[in-house]
Amino acid sequence: MACLAAGLAASVPIASAGAQRMHVLVVAGLSGDPAFRQRFADAVTATRTAAVQRWGVSDSSLLVLTEDSLAAGRPVRRSTRENIGAAFLVLSTRVQPADVLMVLLIGHGSGEGPQSKVNLPGPDATATEYAAWLRPFAAQQVVFVNAATGSGDFVPVLAGPGRVVITATRSALEKNDAEFLQHFTRALGGDDADADKDGRLSVHEAFRFARTEVAKSYERTNRMLTEHAVVSDSLAAARITFGRRAAADPRIAALIAERQALESQVAALRAKKASMDTTAYEAELERLLLAIAEKSQAIRAAGGDL
Repeated sequence: MACLAAGLAASVPIASAGAQRMHVLVVAGLSGDPAFRQRFADAVTATRTAAVQRWGVSDSSLLVLTEDSLAAGRPVRRSTRENIGAAFLVLSTRVQPADVLMVLLIGHGSGEGPQSKVNLPGPDATATEYAAWLRPFAAQQVVFVNAATGSGDFVPVLAGPGRVVITATRSALEKNDAEFLQHFTRALGGDDADADKDGRLSVHEAFRFARTEVAKSYERTNRMLTEHAVVSDSLAAARITFGRRAAADPRIAALIAERQALESQVAALRAKKASMDTTAYEAELERLLLAIAEKSQAIRAAGGDL
């Protein structure tokens, strides 16, 4: 794994200090047939496009692993258990405190409880192994999306402070073909899921949009709903955003960047809450929240969207 990690790390520059950045890991497992292969490929492409064009994720912060050595005509590493572990190892050295890490698993699920997995080329990685790979990211905001069938048992294994876990199903028993993936990645790439029209897509907005569209699809075709998506922490999911469209006015863009820096400080502060004096924590939190409110007021006064 060390050699693989070194290879992945070679082209990944360290993020500049003080700026919140988003990092994305997409893992597409075994498809099983041409129809699923195309569906998984479309989801990978949609996520990659949204990450680069909408969220400003650099190529170095976007790691894609698939069952083949190509994705959308680009060379990628295969989604083996060893390569997934290597990718997490690389990210653990690059993702700064208060950064956002999104992990998207695509595929067919199997197993139950801690042994739940997404089928991969070669040995499968279990939910327990993914939980271990996530341990180094305690100071970051982590969004872990398992869009595979039978994925619900990942939630109790992976859920934790500063982490949002989303699964396409509520248990390992919901193993029928799941539609959540296509609607979730559609939410990432468009504006339809931005319910409050503030130009920022929250994790909860994307989740709610996908879950609603799944229900509509089943209703249109008179089918019994056999997949029930789950989010581990809806409040945290509402706070974490995937990105914001760039403001045309450079003054507004600067104010937005300053507010985002303050929001990153809040996230970092909350990660340290357990180790801080309560009075000091509350005073610092109040200071930061007031500063964020002032920036929001300045953005509104300049004609920007909140």
